[in-house]
Amino acid sequence: PDGSRVAFTVTTVVEAENKRHTEIWLVPAAGGEPVRMTAPAFSSTNPRWSHDGSLLIFNSTRPGGQNTWAIRMDQPGEAFSYRPPQAGSRTADHRTVVWTEGGGGGGFGFGGGQGQPQAPAPDSAERGAQDPYARMQPTARPPYDAITAPLDPARFDGMHITHTRFKANNQGFLPGPRQARVIRPAKLVIQTEGSDKRELLAESWSPRSATISPDGRWIAFIADAELRSDSLVQAIADSVSMLPYNAERDEAPRNDADIYIMPATGGTPRKLIEMMGTENTLTWSPDGRQIAFVNRATRTSNARLYVIPATGGEPVNLLGAWQYEPGSVEWLPNGTIAMDAQVGGRSGLFHINPRTRQMREVLDGRRRMSGWSWDRAGSKVAFVATSVTRPTELYIANIDGTGERQLTRFNDALNQQVAWADAEVFTYESVGGMEIEGWLMKPHGYEAGKKYPLVLYIHGGPHSAYGENWFDEFQNIAGAGMFVLYTNPRGSSGYGADFTYSTRGRWFAEDYEDLMKAVDIAVQRPDVDSTRLGVTGGSYGGVMAAWVTVKTNRFAAAQADRMISNWWSWYGTSDAQGLTEFEFYGTPWDNPVMYDTLSPIRYLRSVQTPTLIVQSEEDHRTPMTDAEQWFLGLKKHGVPAEFIRYPRSTHDLSRTGEPWLLVDRLGRLRQWFAHWLQPAGAATASDGSP
Repeated sequence: PDGSRVAFTVTTVVEAENKRHTEIWLVPAAGGEPVRMTAPAFSSTNPRWSHDGSLLIFNSTRPGGQNTWAIRMDQPGEAFSYRPPQAGSRTADHRTVVWTEGGGGGGFGFGGGQGQPQAPAPDSAERGAQDPYARMQPTARPPYDAITAPLDPARFDGMHITHTRFKANNQGFLPGPRQARVIRPAKLVIQTEGSDKRELLAESWSPRSATISPDGRWIAFIADAELRSDSLVQAIADSVSMLPYNAERDEAPRNDADIYIMPATGGTPRKLIEMMGTENTLTWSPDGRQIAFVNRATRTSNARLYVIPATGGEPVNLLGAWQYEPGSVEWLPNGTIAMDAQVGGRSGLFHINPRTRQMREVLDGRRRMSGWSWDRAGSKVAFVATSVTRPTELYIANIDGTGERQLTRFNDALNQQVAWADAEVFTYESVGGMEIEGWLMKPHGYEAGKKYPLVLYIHGGPHSAYGENWFDEFQNIAGAGMFVLYTNPRGSSGYGADFTYSTRGRWFAEDYEDLMKAVDIAVQRPDVDSTRLGVTGGSYGGVMAAWVTVKTNRFAAAQADRMISNWWSWYGTSDAQGLTEFEFYGTPWDNPVMYDTLSPIRYLRSVQTPTLIVQSEEDHRTPMTDAEQWFLGLKKHGVPAEFIRYPRSTHDLSRTGEPWLLVDRLGRLRQWFAHWLQPAGAATASDGSP
């Protein structure tokens, strides 16, 4: 809070144990050696300061029955078990806190996550201490609404499923509810230091994102626009999720939530503003006279940053028709609003004068920044940054962007060992006059006058993006002596909502052309060998990689990661059907032509490209069945193919999977492309060496 120190986490791989370990460190804001604050025997995360900065609070796996611990900053010593006051929005003097608790959560995110009370279930499903199903695995027990039950619970170890949400990526198979779900109305709660908490709003307002004014007199929060009870809202959410796509219902603009204000002493809330769409990211001005918030009018429209008087009135759009969208927002003590934003493949920190609406970028450059943290006076900002040739480190700067300093150098030793490849950024005009951003990374050991293979990388999502950050996958291939080409075709995030959603209902059309135009540009270079091209990608990038091999034989090798080959089977086995229900305008039986024509499996006879398939056994986002179909089809058709199945791994293997398996996957990518694109290096690459 006083700006003198920065607390942060450092995560390292413990290679011998095939796991990651996270610790909390502290570094002086003025510079100096970072100091580890937590015991190395246990993982510790989520550092935050007490309101006066005297305690460093964190979560840890250390024994003692508590998840939350603290270290005294005035009298350093051993960490002690800590029971903090409720998390929430504090006043300027940091003695009063407000939060929401209760509610059902659900798809709309209402409530504060304080647990969900449940009514007694029917006797047929819950029998107290005499429950015959108590010893069964949770997924095997009959849910409360089940009609059937095991004849002998001791002899059934399968799964009993009655609800559509029975599996999820990174969670696995989910047990059905043992009890009927009864949702308690969310409450708005306030507590002043040294006193008991008080309920301010016990009715079914479904409040969330509560924030208290700097003078402690007023509370702003977001609630359902029609003030429906949580149980009704959840019933609507549940029923809508079960309904097929309906254009009249799902495409129509609607008012999902509004902003309300009420006295901190209690009383009747008043609606501050009614706007189409949903509001979020509330923040008070330092004098308490205004509130800034973010609104997205429809799912496919740009989010905008607004300011409105706390007494009500017309909201002012601070961003106008700016192409990009706000990320986090912080109203600084000097009256300036700080906002970060993704600007194509990079990120920036902007300051906005809410009176003049003038915007200035104070931190920029070819890099990605995140983890913004301001001191209480608003004089400094700490953040994490990474660039193409530099893994993440911690930085600090003056509030106006001057005086930037690097505070940590954890990766210096690695940077001295490895010659990271840089990337040339370029833009090009694609079909329809759309401007596309791309990057070309030179191979390690590049020598002018020689020709090198090239591998095209395709990102997932499709509404994600590549950018100006260090990425192990690109360095992996460049280090093996190949060009790496990566782009953000239409459908990517970071270029405005119109760009992001321009592929809706048009997957594999113009986005495919964007990719191929980038390849056309690259192969015109004298140092790129157009006969030795590879293509790879994961998730959306995996299905697009398969689609590329359907449409063209210009690539000598392909690698499909977390792929989809058949949209019908994917829809029936994935945990994310909502993606295509929105992008393909309905379910497979609503829009069978689109699901059919966009399934690569329908055109497998056209494929001649040798393909490596990588899939994870516990990936419920892009389940195994699609990879199996693609592999079997390629083999039956005589196309060289290999299929790698990773155990204990989810959709996130390539990012957060077991270190040994993650490294193994990177090695196999090098081996596959070295074999097909660099025949002379096949013998060296096949031994699995780095």
